[in-house]
Amino acid sequence: MTDVTQKTQKRTRPLRDTSTPTSTSTGTLRDLGVATDIADPLSAVGVVEPFPIQSMAIPLGLDGHDIIGQARTGTGKTYAFGIPLLQRIDLLAEPKRPRGLVVTPTRELALQVSEDLCTAGARLGVRVTTVYGGRAYEPQIDGLRRGVDVVVGTPGRLLDLRQQRHLDLSRVHVLVLDEADRMLDLGFLPDVERILAQVPEERQTMLFSATMPGEVVSLARRYLRRPTHVRAELGEEFSTVPTTAQHVYRAHRMDKPEMLARVLQAEGRGLTMVFCGTKRTAARLTDDLTQRGFAVGSVHGDLGQAQRERAMRAFRGGKVDVLVATDVAGRGVDVEDVTHVINYECPEDDKTYLHRIGRTGRAGRAGIAVTFVDWADLPRWKTINASLGLPFPDPLETYSTSDHLREDLGIPADASSVLPSTRRARPGLEAEHLDEIGETGRTRSRRHEPAARPTRPRRNRQRRRTRSGQPVEGNPTEKTAEPTGTHPARPHRRRRRPRGQAIDGN
Repeated sequence: MTDVTQKTQKRTRPLRDTSTPTSTSTGTLRDLGVATDIADPLSAVGVVEPFPIQSMAIPLGLDGHDIIGQARTGTGKTYAFGIPLLQRIDLLAEPKRPRGLVVTPTRELALQVSEDLCTAGARLGVRVTTVYGGRAYEPQIDGLRRGVDVVVGTPGRLLDLRQQRHLDLSRVHVLVLDEADRMLDLGFLPDVERILAQVPEERQTMLFSATMPGEVVSLARRYLRRPTHVRAELGEEFSTVPTTAQHVYRAHRMDKPEMLARVLQAEGRGLTMVFCGTKRTAARLTDDLTQRGFAVGSVHGDLGQAQRERAMRAFRGGKVDVLVATDVAGRGVDVEDVTHVINYECPEDDKTYLHRIGRTGRAGRAGIAVTFVDWADLPRWKTINASLGLPFPDPLETYSTSDHLREDLGIPADASSVLPSTRRARPGLEAEHLDEIGETGRTRSRRHEPAARPTRPRRNRQRRRTRSGQPVEGNPTEKTAEPTGTHPARPHRRRRRPRGQAIDGN
């Protein structure tokens, strides 16, 4: 396996890998061999100069080599595999069968990748179909029947459509496994191997991942042919984005809502993502911030797919500027101008921390990451801090009234726990339409459930016990229905048991 690495200009900690870097940087995407029909649409949206991972991966991908791509989150990995994928598939052959397949671990990432591929392939007329759970099968099946060039999907739905014979993978010759380490975390590797068994052996495979745990390395060795390993940094699997300023505070659980309300009033704050550890906390925090006057959307497991997509559309469109999410949104959410990421609850591990704060400081932009660590989570945070080499082994005890909190984040001195009405300029989540078409399952969050249907008035009917299909007479004043059977109703017989005697009188 060939190993190609490239340095970045800024680095925050010493390198563990001392191998010699090979520079493959060029001026623009066109200089890398990208076709004009792909470079022009990307140039129209401001994508002109390649990032390091793109400079290394695109030429190899265009030559048909298998690739293991490794780079920090937010450094342009989608176009690193998306451009070679679009340029190498034959758009004229087998119009009903896909020639490109991208497997992603989450629905949000699948939608994001599809959007980027459609942007890059606008002039090519490429047909991209996204398949994922939480939506009805019929619209996705219709898209496959109309013909498709590239399919982007999650493992479960891909296997379901393949088993139902709606998805034919026999003509796929470019396969991409995106965020392979996340697939490992979610337990999708067995499903990925089943998908790999359905595609032709003669194919190009590109595997991209932020980290390279042993299981992912084993997967690459089994299914990739002489892959070239490209890395944007020299072996720095766990590195933070240098343009993201990090702040860590020891916070009391009861004071966190007050602290968060003040942080959200910091000067220069734009779109903000707030991460919670559980869906219950996310739902409760969303309601709390809404009552405080903030424009909030949420993405968590208790919401149906339609609600999650509406929240993402409202967040990208600026109708809400705060998105409360569990780690389901930690991957694949590529939204421009996210200025702040707030860890309302301490992450589970160092990888989760990196993926969360990677939502800001993307594409070279500046960002701010704030982490609240309560007393019970201190041991876990110390482990994360040591793994990443961060300078926060003992976070400073902080409250919503602390002067250093205002000074660090630029919070106005008059900021309170409620957003002033003069600053409530966002239209809010209700301004974004809710697409209920194709929704599967049922929303479990009571706050987002549709209004209950009016109940029919109950009829004043009396239920009567029956014996052998015939009614039993009760109160003589009540009306009884006439028997409907073929035998006449038997007269009521009262059974008596004389004291001290048998029933038959013996």
